[in-house]
Amino acid sequence: MIEKNTKYYSKKILLFVLTLITTTLSGSEWITGRMLFFSPDYSWADFMTGFEYSIPFLLILTVHEFGHFFTAKYHNVEVTLPNYIPGWLGFMGSVSFGTFGALIRIVGPIKSRKQFFDIGIAGPIAGFVVALGVLFYGFTNLPEPEYIFEIHPEYEQYGLDYADHVYDNGDEIMGISLGNNLLFSWFEEYVADPERLPNHRELIHYPYLFAGFLALFFTALNLIPIGQLDGGHVIYGLFGAKNHNMIALTLYMIFTFIAGLGLITPGTPLSSMAWHSILYVGFLFISFRGLGYSQMTTLMIAAGMFVLQYLTTYIIPSATGFSGYLLFVFLIGRLIGVKHPVAPDDRPLSTGRKVLGWICLIIFIICFSFEPLVLE
Repeated sequence: MIEKNTKYYSKKILLFVLTLITTTLSGSEWITGRMLFFSPDYSWADFMTGFEYSIPFLLILTVHEFGHFFTAKYHNVEVTLPNYIPGWLGFMGSVSFGTFGALIRIVGPIKSRKQFFDIGIAGPIAGFVVALGVLFYGFTNLPEPEYIFEIHPEYEQYGLDYADHVYDNGDEIMGISLGNNLLFSWFEEYVADPERLPNHRELIHYPYLFAGFLALFFTALNLIPIGQLDGGHVIYGLFGAKNHNMIALTLYMIFTFIAGLGLITPGTPLSSMAWHSILYVGFLFISFRGLGYSQMTTLMIAAGMFVLQYLTTYIIPSATGFSGYLLFVFLIGRLIGVKHPVAPDDRPLSTGRKVLGWICLIIFIICFSFEPLVLE
């Protein structure tokens, strides 16, 4: 049982308040291009601007977590309130999202496949619905194109054709471009006013679009159908433990392939290729140790993955993945795990729940970005 005393509630409230502050700070830095400790002209007004990012972003995150929380309560599974994790890196001269997310801790036992499924699916669906609202509002309330000159006054000399001049010269402030996914592309194509649609290198200055895009990104991460991630619960509910383990292992290898693709290529300087290759294979070996194979088998799988990625870039030089996903390769392989526990009551789901499960997998597909952030 969870001891819900004053200390318990005070900790939750304090973490939420700190996360609200850190996400607001981060939002102000993304929107304005000015940083608290590194921009002399940073002002209180800049900080207040950050609420346009922090409020929708935390709203989506909160609805997601309480989707899990209330569903667990419905099934009489003991669960904690969300723990928000503040994560502002502005003091290091680096922009950040302002939080490392939030999580609830399930204390009581989960007794059935249905409970695993319901608790796992509730968060992503609830958060996704709110994210749709945030994106719809953002895309239907885009400011005039000249808004970007308030952030980048140096662009004004080029007029609205600034993109043809500034990017090749490296004049953009943060050098970060958002990638894309099927759902975000749909909003751009069918909802937004094309005359006001910002360049993807400037989306970080549009708080509702940025918060919505990040929400889709984190929704997709949660819905990766592996282990005890939300998507793993969905796959376990739909297909059972045995099939889950086979599907999850396959998808984990595909995810690893995408993450490391282009990291080491035939274009990598020979002077550093050997050490980079050894370090990368070592990283894969450590990540794959959680799969339960012998050391020799694990080493062969790690080396095989490296060779496959290298050969792919040899055949298709333009092929590239997103190395930022390697963090999740490690977390899944070593901490979260690829397999899923079997519930005492392993009866199949009802037809209605199976339909919801497939809808969740579709949400994963339309929210997933192969390269969500491009550092330039």
